[in-house]
Amino acid sequence: MKSLFLKLAASIYGVGIRLRHLLFDWGLLHSTSYDIPIICLGNITVGGTGKTPAVEMLIEHYDEGYNIAVLSRGYGRRTKGYREVECDDSYLNVGDEPLQIKRKYPHVKVVVCERRTEGIERILSEYPEISMIIMDDGFQHRYVKPFINVIMVDATRPVQCDRLLPAGQLRDTINSLERAHYFIVTKCPDNINAAQKLVHRKWLMQKPSQQVFFSRIVCGEIRPIFAEGASELPEGSLVIAMSGIGNNEVFNNSLALRFNVAATIDLDDHHPYVMRDVQLMQSALAKYPEAVIVTTEKDAVKLFNVQKMPVELKARMYYETIRMEFLDDGFEEFFRRIDTDLKNHNNDSYIRGC
Repeated sequence: MKSLFLKLAASIYGVGIRLRHLLFDWGLLHSTSYDIPIICLGNITVGGTGKTPAVEMLIEHYDEGYNIAVLSRGYGRRTKGYREVECDDSYLNVGDEPLQIKRKYPHVKVVVCERRTEGIERILSEYPEISMIIMDDGFQHRYVKPFINVIMVDATRPVQCDRLLPAGQLRDTINSLERAHYFIVTKCPDNINAAQKLVHRKWLMQKPSQQVFFSRIVCGEIRPIFAEGASELPEGSLVIAMSGIGNNEVFNNSLALRFNVAATIDLDDHHPYVMRDVQLMQSALAKYPEAVIVTTEKDAVKLFNVQKMPVELKARMYYETIRMEFLDDGFEEFFRRIDTDLKNHNNDSYIRGC
């Protein structure tokens, strides 16, 4: 009975999504273009697909040539409307991912606003020096027409095996991918083969001009969340893996390659940490006196704001840094294509294939 209800609800949701797309396609709802390049990093599924590492990669690549602003909805925040993110903000006011980006790149303007057109227009009005906007998770917000749409797809959750909400995790139809210019398949295994890549291309590419790139998550340093923590955590140490992200399994498996994972604490994506979570961590560490907790960078941003965190717990809390790495020399080709698009941004005679 529950399965039947979910299928019916997914069918109704699908009708609504398709109708909305038609209204934009027919011009009854209007999409706005802007004079500066807007690069949208989006997806068609709920849960983490690796957008934040991609945002950070774009910032690092274009930081010298452009004055960059990052615009996000600020998912999970308790505030509404337009708000500029500051390094000392609480994630409850601006969202965990925007705060992570701001703390990592303090000189970059980071803004949260659920109405993307309002956010873009205020950025351009108040900061005319901004010459590029990276829009985090705005693919479904069709009131904005980005110059470049980059769609992120989790290799561990292929879209062709999924269904629309609430029966599955698709929040948009596969046909909507025709609006994409580039795809990045994230979290690929190191041994992904040509046949597996061909399957991804077959399902993602709606037009011959679209390009698919493949990437993996590279784990970096293990750092203490608080000053009370030790400077290094040797590989092979006993750890408890804790994460509140879209795909906990990927994080748990990556830690298991480097450490002895005694237990896992899997929380929902964008989990808000409260005192009962502190008690949960204390209970887990009491079972494994030699262990420490290792979490994600996104979770670390939130844990840093938790009030009344015991000092002895702070000393046993770490986070793992990550970055996205293209496979098959894809980094050079991806940015060669983006650079070409950007160079021709103001050329009226230039028409892209998508």
